[in-house]
Amino acid sequence: MIRVLLADDQTLVRAGFRSILDGEPDITVVGEAADGAAAVRMTRELAPDVVLMDIRMPELDGLEATRRIVAAAEPAKVIILTTFDLDDYVYGALRSGASGFLVKDTEPTELIHGVRVVARGDALLAPAVTRRLIAEFAARVAKPAPSSRLEALTDREREVMTLVAAGLSNDEIAARLVLSPATAKTHVSRIMTKLAVRDRAQLVVLAYESGMVTPGWLG
Repeated sequence: MIRVLLADDQTLVRAGFRSILDGEPDITVVGEAADGAAAVRMTRELAPDVVLMDIRMPELDGLEATRRIVAAAEPAKVIILTTFDLDDYVYGALRSGASGFLVKDTEPTELIHGVRVVARGDALLAPAVTRRLIAEFAARVAKPAPSSRLEALTDREREVMTLVAAGLSNDEIAARLVLSPATAKTHVSRIMTKLAVRDRAQLVVLAYESGMVTPGWLG
C-alpha cells in the first residue's frame, strides 16, 4: 500500500486529490497538511511514502518543506504540485530534492501514475512538458561547473545519463541505444550508485549543472 500525504493550503484541492487517490486499491491518503510546517511535522509522524507538495503555502513554503523532508533520516518522496504561472519554482524544487512534479490540473490517471512511479523510486520526468521546463530552468545555471564525480562513469554510462537528462524512460533509452530494457535499467542504477544520488531527478540536475548536457540538445 502506497501511503500519501497531501500538502496544500486549499481545502478543495486536497479533497479532490484524496477522492482520486483513495479510490485506488494500492494507494491510501494518510493525512492532509494545510501549510509547509505541518507537512514536515506530519511526514515525520505518519511516515508517508509520497508527499504531494504545493509550492506556495503559509508558515513554510513548499521548497523549504521539501528540503527538510528530504534531509530526514528516512525521507519521503516528494512530488511538487505546480501551475504554469508558478513554473519558476520547478527547477529549484528538483534541486531541493523533489522527485518530480505535476501540474495541478493534471488528469486523474496522470496523478495516480505519478504517485506510483515516484513510490517505486523513479523520478516523474517523462512527460514532454517536464523535459521542456527542466531544460528552461537549467539554462539559468550561471556557469556549468564540470564535476569530478562524473569521471567515475564509463563512456556508455555517460551516454545513458545524457538520455536520462532528456527525460527518456528506461525503455526509450534501450530503444535509442539498442539495448534491452533490463540492461538500460542496470546502467541507470549503477550511475546513481556511483554518483551517490537518490533518483533520476537528481541525475538530471547534476547533468545540467555539470555541463554534461545543455538545454535543447536532444531537440
